[in-house]
Amino acid sequence: MNKFVINFVTFQVGWFSCVLGAANGYPLVGPVVVAAVLLLHFNIVDHPRRELVLIALAGMMGAVFDTLLVRSDWLIYPNGMLIEATAPYWIVSMWLLFASTINLSMRWMHDRFAAAVLLGAIGGPLSYLAGERLGGLVFEDRIMALIALAIGWGVVTPLLVALGQRFDGVDVQGKEVVAQHA
Repeated sequence: MNKFVINFVTFQVGWFSCVLGAANGYPLVGPVVVAAVLLLHFNIVDHPRRELVLIALAGMMGAVFDTLLVRSDWLIYPNGMLIEATAPYWIVSMWLLFASTINLSMRWMHDRFAAAVLLGAIGGPLSYLAGERLGGLVFEDRIMALIALAIGWGVVTPLLVALGQRFDGVDVQGKEVVAQHA
């Protein structure tokens, strides 16, 4: 099976595991599934160290972003927080998972800045709305949360794409993708 398809399918499995696990009182299920998905990811990419940098940076960005949403009282996560009023570990796992798609199933966004902005500004809030429908979170201030999500994901998605290009661990069409080092 094509690694791009594997990446797309395992992202879906990880996403639903995180949301449904948290919604049903098992917030650790998602991160365990995400860990397995990431192990597979690091085995199918050509340069796992580059991907690891991208994924780690995304995790840090996600932890900060979602903590700001929680501390602004715009949304509430029912469980999975190691420290009160911070992003739960299962949502940070989802950020790691999303980053694993940047150089594979979402590779089409490379060099398409406007598409990345639009996808983030629309797809980010839709993902959180789906998470709410499944019971993974509660919007305290729906309007402010959705505005913040649209702006935040509209900025974060192209930033992650740029980082993905810099730390690209996937060779395409037999050509090695060379990461630029600072």
